[in-house]
Amino acid sequence: MVLLRFAPSPTGPLHLGGLRMALYNHLYARKHGGKWIMRIEDTDSTRFVPGAVDGIRHALHWAGLEYDYGPGKEGPHAPYFQSERLDLYRDYAKKLLETGNAYRCFCSMDKLTVTRERLARTGSNSTYDKTCLHLSDEEVARKVKAGEKFIVRINDSFLPNRPPADDLVFGQLKDAHASLATDPVLLKTDQFPTYHLASVVDDHEMGITHVLRGEEWLPSLPLHLDLYTHLNLTPPQFAHIPILLNADGSKMSKRNGDVQVIDYIRRGWEPEAILNWLALAGWGARHEPTPSSESSSSSPSSPSLTPSPKSGSHSHIHHPIQIQSAPDSTHIMTLPQLISEFDLSSLTQRSSSLDVTKLEYINKHHLMIKWSDEEGLEKLASRVHNLIKERFPKSQYTDVERIKHAIRLLDGRLTNIQDISVHAPWLFIEPDLTSPEAEAILSKIKTKLSESHIREVLITLHAIIQSKASTHESWGSFISQPNGEILAQLDIREQLGLTKSITKPFLMLLVRYALTGMKDGPGLLDVIRVVGPEVTMKRLLDARPS
Repeated sequence: MVLLRFAPSPTGPLHLGGLRMALYNHLYARKHGGKWIMRIEDTDSTRFVPGAVDGIRHALHWAGLEYDYGPGKEGPHAPYFQSERLDLYRDYAKKLLETGNAYRCFCSMDKLTVTRERLARTGSNSTYDKTCLHLSDEEVARKVKAGEKFIVRINDSFLPNRPPADDLVFGQLKDAHASLATDPVLLKTDQFPTYHLASVVDDHEMGITHVLRGEEWLPSLPLHLDLYTHLNLTPPQFAHIPILLNADGSKMSKRNGDVQVIDYIRRGWEPEAILNWLALAGWGARHEPTPSSESSSSSPSSPSLTPSPKSGSHSHIHHPIQIQSAPDSTHIMTLPQLISEFDLSSLTQRSSSLDVTKLEYINKHHLMIKWSDEEGLEKLASRVHNLIKERFPKSQYTDVERIKHAIRLLDGRLTNIQDISVHAPWLFIEPDLTSPEAEAILSKIKTKLSESHIREVLITLHAIIQSKASTHESWGSFISQPNGEILAQLDIREQLGLTKSITKPFLMLLVRYALTGMKDGPGLLDVIRVVGPEVTMKRLLDARPS
């Protein structure tokens, strides 16, 4: 069975890159009838943030990405915190020590720094001179017995014979051991593992079949494959996912609040839209695998495991022939559709930027899908109910039914459900006719109508509305024909002695000013229908110039 793992570190809130990685694990597992684990990589206690795990779980649950095993969902692969698996890592380190594929290093941090600087001055690419590799067994035993602190390093003096590295996104890759530190550390002085050892051990012990992780781990792949070979273990299949960039091409950072999932939750974005947006960032065109004859590890043109120095560029990678178009970056897709169509081979080999304008477009269409049926509309209105009440605490029109009317009325104007109060505050409170926007509208109206004419128009329209609202039948007729009846009633120019330059749309602008205080908005008849005849009449009179 296909089994994947999402392995975040509890170092703060989940960010968009982490959510995207969890999403890709979810999509691949579900498409292939498999499962996925959430494993917490918490071996660096200095970076641990209390509450981070709960925050990650909350973000995944909000997004609808339910892992099969992990914290809160015990299963056959427990424990799911690496800090609870330390004995396991030490056992594997012991195996490597016994076979000579690893050794203890007793050098102090100061000595290591001096050694590294000395080697650099000589032009050497080495970062360590292997001093402790040459200690005798007796010397090592004496130091251990004396309680000297040590780290465990892999011995890279003789590289194992193994197949070339192969990646589900980048294809066959030429090993680049030269980019690695000399004899990388596997166990630290506190006997906690580094990522290199812990990830290899856990992925094997948990039976992981596919590892989807960030492109930043691509240079470490040869080390990890070496460890699998030294331990006589079969490695999983790897897929390294290119990173996400900001819209300006800069690297996204966990330290920036605008990349934290919790900020998107608070802002009111639809989880389906966020997943849609993230999934399509980097979803390029499906392609055939690079022929092995063209990408042999012995070929001088084979891609290196070392990332290109230019962000988002991998000139050393064979770009396969594209044969089928993938969804464009604003294609509207539900989670089941994403699962059905997802293909790792369709991911691009370059970094992708996140454009919030695309999110707005995608979110708008997911909202329209939701409010297309009564149940979805009810859920949306209920979700934003408390926010509307907080925004307009003195309003008597903040019930769920009024909010449902608002959603229908604003229809395609809403890109975010929380923007109801921005686009149509007049649905809940009296329009602010002192706002700069309202005053600009009135100034435009006054270029053609005197204050006395404005008062006459508003009073006359008030009388018309009052007469129509007197019986249910006439009021129903008045608002049943989109704009037709009200346009006819607005043709009062002759009886008021107005010039022909005062067009019906100009008079409708005056009515919109009185009812909403805003230049743009839903159809005027729809506004009157929702606010009702009483409120309409009151606002027409209130808008009269003093």
